[in-house]
Amino acid sequence: MLINCDVKGLEVVVAAELSNDPILKQEIINKVDIHDTNRTTFGLGEGKPGRLVAKIFKFRLIYGGSAYSYSVDPDFSGVDTGRIKPTKFWQDVIDKYYTKYQGIKQWHDQLLLTVKKDGYITIPSGRFYSFEPTFKYGEWQWPLTTIKNYPVQGFGTDLVMLARIEAKRLLDASGLVYKMIGTIHDSIVVDTPSENVMPVAKLLKQAVEDVPKLCQQYFGYSFSLPLTCEIQVGSNKLDMKELVW
Repeated sequence: MLINCDVKGLEVVVAAELSNDPILKQEIINKVDIHDTNRTTFGLGEGKPGRLVAKIFKFRLIYGGSAYSYSVDPDFSGVDTGRIKPTKFWQDVIDKYYTKYQGIKQWHDQLLLTVKKDGYITIPSGRFYSFEPTFKYGEWQWPLTTIKNYPVQGFGTDLVMLARIEAKRLLDASGLVYKMIGTIHDSIVVDTPSENVMPVAKLLKQAVEDVPKLCQQYFGYSFSLPLTCEIQVGSNKLDMKELVW
């Protein structure tokens, strides 16, 4: 049986950690349904469709999404349909978001200042990214989207790497029969006989939850937020179902 262990809300947790935004960090600690809360706060629609819009909006803004990009995206057309100026609507949403999560805005601004000063960004794992401006439309422009994107994606990748290493250590020590398939973005995929599903799943869950303390061990960095996971099981990737503990 395949077991898919998905680190829950990885990008949001990493953005909260790196930005040190107090509101977002408290929402994560209190297990608030952030996307549904923001759906209501920012007027992004009703029910599950509105929650999905709020979820996509949040991820894209973390990676540098603009009011114009939201206004021309067909996936968001149900929110701004009938509005005279969709771009203004989305800019208002962005402004409200940054008002709520001021730490995210300050962090985004600081990333750009750091790149302009040093030419690179270093993340807590020691990985660093260098950037250069390009001459476009008659002026020098910095790649704002990648400057905002790389720290989150890079540190998220390093956290999943720690979870994978710890999972292998725990599984090897357990003596259970398993095969580590690998990682897919923020998921660890393991193959194991049906009778081993529950004990293997518990060890995968433990590996993810141990990542914050592993950050200190491997990176010398004190990770301040909890990490959790969702686990799906199935005979193939198409027919996965959430594991009921």
